[in-house]
Amino acid sequence: MSRLHKPKAGFWIRLCVVILYPLDGLLFRVRWRHLDRMPAPKDSGVLIAMNHISIVDTVLMARLVWQSGRIPRFMIKSGVFDWPVVGRIMSGAGQIPVHRGTTDAAQSLRHAVAALERHEAIVIYPEGTTTKDPANWPMQGKTGIARLVLLAPDVPVVPVGQWGAEKRGGRGPARLGLSLGRRRTAQASVGEPLDLSHWRGVEPTQENLRAITDEIMAAVRQQVAVLRNEPAPPTFYVPTRTYVDRKRKSA
Repeated sequence: MSRLHKPKAGFWIRLCVVILYPLDGLLFRVRWRHLDRMPAPKDSGVLIAMNHISIVDTVLMARLVWQSGRIPRFMIKSGVFDWPVVGRIMSGAGQIPVHRGTTDAAQSLRHAVAALERHEAIVIYPEGTTTKDPANWPMQGKTGIARLVLLAPDVPVVPVGQWGAEKRGGRGPARLGLSLGRRRTAQASVGEPLDLSHWRGVEPTQENLRAITDEIMAAVRQQVAVLRNEPAPPTFYVPTRTYVDRKRKSA
């Protein structure tokens, strides 16, 4: 599948493409819908909000963003950057570490805003971790994405729903999606960019942040409902656990 646009990508991004494309093909049959809804790089930066259903779905969503013609800059939990090899690739590819539940999370937002001003594509899982909803629907999102919306009010927010990668999980080899058997079909649907102009200039109160986050997650959930061909639940599952990341050690 060809890319819709072809912005320049550096060595580390191209290395990721070389690694991820064969891996995606090994694990999944990919099916994308409405890639043309993604704004072109020449037009603006873009904030892409996705549901998170599996530890392996990031390789799929990176491919989707790449094929839409954007270079993905994921906001990823900081612990990943401490992994051997993987952490070096993430840093080299310009991905953004997020220290969940800490005051250092504000630094991640500043890096994301700067990237958006450079017309880059920021990818965020508002849930902050893989969904804990018993039926794998998107759960309640964290309000970091709402803070980002208020900091970059002119940037379009694109909801993306995915389905299929949740079947790659469990323990041992299956945890990495390498269990024997046929490839799974993984789907994703890109929604229309959201009009969040009615939130421009509002105070970042907890009530407003929650409302903005829920509006975005409802749009993501609707894309998932289309893929699943069933009605979405009326409310979001609320996780009971809070995730906190330790600050990365300096090199």
